[in-house]
Amino acid sequence: MIKAWLAAARLRTLPLSVSGIIVGCSLANFSTGLLNETVLVQIPRFEKNYLIFILAILTTIGFQVLSNFANDYGDGIRGTDEDREGEQRMVASGIISPKQMKNAMILTAIITLLLALGVIYVAFGSENFKYSILFLFLGIAAIIAAVKYTVGKSAYGYSGLGDIFVFLFFGWLSVVGSYFLYTKSLNFEIFLPATAIGLLSVAVLNLNNMRDRIKDKAHGKNTLVVKMGSQNAKLYHYALIIGALACSLLYVNLQGIHSYKNYIFLIAFVPLIMNMVVVGKNIIHKELDPELKKVALSTFLYAILFSIFN
Repeated sequence: MIKAWLAAARLRTLPLSVSGIIVGCSLANFSTGLLNETVLVQIPRFEKNYLIFILAILTTIGFQVLSNFANDYGDGIRGTDEDREGEQRMVASGIISPKQMKNAMILTAIITLLLALGVIYVAFGSENFKYSILFLFLGIAAIIAAVKYTVGKSAYGYSGLGDIFVFLFFGWLSVVGSYFLYTKSLNFEIFLPATAIGLLSVAVLNLNNMRDRIKDKAHGKNTLVVKMGSQNAKLYHYALIIGALACSLLYVNLQGIHSYKNYIFLIAFVPLIMNMVVVGKNIIHKELDPELKKVALSTFLYAILFSIFN
């Protein structure tokens, strides 16, 4: 049964979910802060930085697992996951009952909210009450968004709005939000790498929807791919990856940096360009399934390289 729950949690999606946190914390000088001699002497400051990062990562993982559970539950009870391509879904296969999955969603939501409260308290304490309220609202909104993707009559994943929510929560909220936890301020240039992460995250969703297009259409799941058609979805996919590349290059150039090290993140775009070639040639939808892992891990690699060298 443990294997079933791990499968429902979809562990392969977790590296993608934490990519934005890694970039946001890095751009808030988290990494350099930990290595700075002054900060190392100030042990409480070191611990606070470390704790914000860990709690932010755990909170994001909680949101992702909740989203995966909700997706398994929502698509399972609607029949959308019957004879699906890719990984087996637990509710649709009968391995986990709808009631069990619903209880797991409730438990995961509670744990995630507690983690969110923890990172809010550590970051803002009692002296930044307005920020605490704002981030509490965002945390609750993230929980609702995770559940409503495929659950309920107004599930936005069934009306083609999934791409927008993935972009906002995986990109802007993840990167800019984690940046704000440290700095308590906004630097509008931070929206460039945040947009890059958001676009790459949407690219993963787009691949998923391209793979499932025929079955989604048959079950009334009107994803953006279903609405625009297979050929336009390919063009859209190219735009997502090229857009992420352009935002990243623009950010580096706006910093006035001219060292080759700041462009090492381009290594992550090699498999992404290869993915574009595969997508362009694709005819059989199920053959796109391995590409999800490629793009997700490439996004994670991008986050690591961008964080280290920028």
